[in-house]
Amino acid sequence: MPKLRRNNDTQKGHTLHTNEMRQMWRSHDKSKIDIKMKILGINCSPRKGKTTFYALEECMKAARETQPEVETEIIELGDMDIHGCCGCGLCKKELTCSINDDFKKLISKLKASEVKGLIIGTPVYMGTITSQCKAFLDRTVIFRRNGILFRHRVGGVLAVGGKRNGGQELSIQAVHAAMLCHDMLVVSDGMDTSHFGGTLYSGGDGGIKEDKEGLTMARNLGKRIVETLNILGN
Repeated sequence: MPKLRRNNDTQKGHTLHTNEMRQMWRSHDKSKIDIKMKILGINCSPRKGKTTFYALEECMKAARETQPEVETEIIELGDMDIHGCCGCGLCKKELTCSINDDFKKLISKLKASEVKGLIIGTPVYMGTITSQCKAFLDRTVIFRRNGILFRHRVGGVLAVGGKRNGGQELSIQAVHAAMLCHDMLVVSDGMDTSHFGGTLYSGGDGGIKEDKEGLTMARNLGKRIVETLNILGN
């Protein structure tokens, strides 16, 4: 049986596409990428400082261990008043929102050019993401409509469920869909686990701290975010 040969034009096209991606990343904000690289974590749990926050902390810790120069920050939505998008269309005209709630306070932080990575953490409620997560994601349309400001950011997701198979992967994929709408570069949890992201279980004896497999995936996600940023930036 003859061997299949890769078409030279296809190979050249792939190389060109990869080079273009790297060049676009460099030119996105070259003056700052060498100075400051920040990863934002968004905790979409209505409960501050609980299991999803712990998972995000472990993820961010692994990112910093992979590259100490990386700055990390976790934003907690639990005590914020963030409504869903009302579809008024005001943000089609300018980078602002007609809803006067706590999301407005996040706009400057989320649009900051030094933010190169975004990690969303959500508990699993009724087999999917929380209402806080959905409201937050819908409101980020403001950045898509004003220059696709999240474009080329590296995105990852972790989900925490009370059951081992309670909807973690479905929740992660729901967030992935929003990230793809932003033209973000979505990654998995990387080697050696490499699936959808961090899938964690908090319902066993000892809670999330005893979920060794899930915490390994969360840490791998943090490492993978940094690895991908370095691939794109070098």
